[in-house]
Amino acid sequence: MDKKYQNGFFIFGIIVLALMLTGLDYTEVWNGLKRAGYWFFAVVALWAALYVINTAAWYIIIRQGASHNTADTSEDSPAAGVLPVASKRKDSVPFWWLYKVTVSGFALNYATPGGLMGGEAYRIMELSPRIGKERATSSVILYVMTHIFSHFWFWLISTLLFAIMRPLTLPLVVLLLLVFVFCLAGIWFFMRGYRKGLALSLARILSHLPWIGRWAGRMIDQHREQLEQVDRQIAALHKQNPRTFVSAVGLELLCRLLSSFEIMFVLLVVMPDVSYISCVIMLAFTSLFANLLFFIPLQLGGREGGFMMSASGLAMTASSGIFVALIVRIRELIWTAIGLLLIKFEKKQTVKH
Repeated sequence: MDKKYQNGFFIFGIIVLALMLTGLDYTEVWNGLKRAGYWFFAVVALWAALYVINTAAWYIIIRQGASHNTADTSEDSPAAGVLPVASKRKDSVPFWWLYKVTVSGFALNYATPGGLMGGEAYRIMELSPRIGKERATSSVILYVMTHIFSHFWFWLISTLLFAIMRPLTLPLVVLLLLVFVFCLAGIWFFMRGYRKGLALSLARILSHLPWIGRWAGRMIDQHREQLEQVDRQIAALHKQNPRTFVSAVGLELLCRLLSSFEIMFVLLVVMPDVSYISCVIMLAFTSLFANLLFFIPLQLGGREGGFMMSASGLAMTASSGIFVALIVRIRELIWTAIGLLLIKFEKKQTVKH
């Protein structure tokens, strides 16, 4: 990546992180850390492992893209001319370098209003010198689709778990049905995107929104061919090897399920008898609520409100929800800082097609 862009991402992230840190009550933070004790270190370490799973999902998508380009760009292939010609040698994308980019990408997403406006652009720009811009773009879009797709499955599973575990009232039944339909609609939308591609469709949706509509319209006019090319690659990668698709989605869903241990580690401090299933439901409701407020940097306020409401819905005290929200917020700030610092640790990459 060009040094000026790298510095731009880094400076922007640091400024936003500094603004977030000024809003903390450090007395409350210190008391929370003392209360959590060694469980806080377990929470921070857990995310080092969870990011490995995120990286693995993206890594197999990139590797599948490499084998697709090698296999389908020969002169005799029916796909020749559809995808950009790739080198016959293996692309240089080391796993642990990709891990660094993954952590930094998520850090930028946490710090950026709108989430996907920061981290995904960074990932594409970092990956492009290694595998080319179009393949980098398609692999990032495909990974983001997989990441969001796994959330819909996670929310759907958690809705069923809640219906089985908790006594239901009429308002709860209506709410669960709405969430269930919302998840099914999301799953249908992304399955359609996997089959036909999503880049051009998303650009068309953006073109009808206020403020950015004109920009999106110009982008479609100027880059329609590239967007269509990216969509063809996404569809081709999905059709060529369903095992890659299932593996990537499975890894992302596993990551959602394992991240529930973060809540469990924190609640064990105040509720030694807390169940793992309750933590899964609590995380699902909180993440759904917070993602509806995607336009807020680090989902400030939305996440805290989600933890408090989910704690109440699971017959826990509001103070338990506040305690979990505080520890999770501190962990997010720590990993955001780590990710931003990792942006500066980059060896110059000159590998090109």
